[in-house]
Amino acid sequence: MAPNPTIMNAVEQLGYRVTVGDVAAKAGLNINFAQQGLLVLASESGGHLQVAESGEIAYLFPKNFRSVLRNKFLRLQLQEWWEKVWRILFYLIRISFGVILMVSIALIVAAIALILIAMAMNDNSSSDGGGSSDRSSSGGGLWNFLWFFDFGSNRGYHQQSDSSRSSRRSKQAAKDSSQKGEMNALESIFSFLFGDGNPNVDLEKRRWQEISGVIRNSRGAVVAEQIAPYLDNLGEEYKRQSEDYMLPVLARFDGRPEVSSDGEIVYHFPELQTTAQDQEVQSIATDYLRERLWRFSQASSEQVMMSLGLGAVNLVGAMVLGSLLRGGIAAQLGGFVAFVNSIYWILLAYGIGFLAIPLIRYFWIQLKNKQIEARNQTRQQQVIDLNNLDATLQNKLAYAQQFAAQNVINAENLAYTSEKDLLDQELEQSDKIDAQWQRRLEN
Repeated sequence: MAPNPTIMNAVEQLGYRVTVGDVAAKAGLNINFAQQGLLVLASESGGHLQVAESGEIAYLFPKNFRSVLRNKFLRLQLQEWWEKVWRILFYLIRISFGVILMVSIALIVAAIALILIAMAMNDNSSSDGGGSSDRSSSGGGLWNFLWFFDFGSNRGYHQQSDSSRSSRRSKQAAKDSSQKGEMNALESIFSFLFGDGNPNVDLEKRRWQEISGVIRNSRGAVVAEQIAPYLDNLGEEYKRQSEDYMLPVLARFDGRPEVSSDGEIVYHFPELQTTAQDQEVQSIATDYLRERLWRFSQASSEQVMMSLGLGAVNLVGAMVLGSLLRGGIAAQLGGFVAFVNSIYWILLAYGIGFLAIPLIRYFWIQLKNKQIEARNQTRQQQVIDLNNLDATLQNKLAYAQQFAAQNVINAENLAYTSEKDLLDQELEQSDKIDAQWQRRLEN
């Protein structure tokens, strides 16, 4: 059985010496799942068990445990290889939509230009000596169209100078953008079309990490009102009063409800009270679980406008091309124009979809963000209720402090470690063992 990557990451972040509670809190995992995963990881990577006098266990791992596991498990090797390959594939997928857009525009413009040239040549050949005005008119229309797509060659010295300065500025902007890690033009087209993914894809992970952080900051004993701002769907009023919403938290972190003489319930989490190192107060991002709002695109406003403009040019060009192809000119010209005619409906569908998809996504995001804001406001209200302490809540918090504790497993309170031979440990701890026996005899 291959070790769990989430547990491996948590062990590295915690300094390679952990307890079950440390890993469960760091990764937001179920206590039983974390314990099972640590046992597998210790078994396969040559980890060690350190047992405290209280019977609590800490796990010590070699810092090169990834190398050890990589040599033992083909699955881990393939997983690391696939992650590298997928990064490259996904980048190619992202830029492919921009490449397709550019190719579509190029095909449309080239086909329109060829059709207009052919039409102009037909007009020239069919006109008589007095048709110079018609030739001029048709030729002017052709060159005006080509000028619109920036194919004109006679722009003048100053316009060429402006163009070169603009090109230099564009190159410098692209260089600055790459240095800042911003997306390039082709990536921005994908972002304009499909966005940049769900901003709350890690919401459940953050939820349980923040809940475990609140429990640990309270030294393993909390009241339900402290946890409520991180949960959803607390239920009807009677369910809130009975605090049924705490059941998933108890199940995940192996908690125990404790009832005071007044009938008030607090929640005690022994596993999260045991740690391999002194725990300072953890910094929690917010005092309630805050969902992030969806963004239309992480591209800059200039890149979004560029994508919109290119999409408009592509769609208008496709419509113009369609009007020119109606006369059956594609069959007369053949070759490249006939090829473009054969894929015309694909080009038109792509042009429509390129603008329709972002438009639909924009309205969908507005609806989604309203729902997110409503949930955030509900959780924020739970924090306001918690801060408005009444006598009942004060009594509950005071009762919870009776169960608050922190059990740190360190070298001074170790009873046994699998790093050393048992006889050597007994010799090293002979004085401690004699002192323990003396205390027992005195008692």
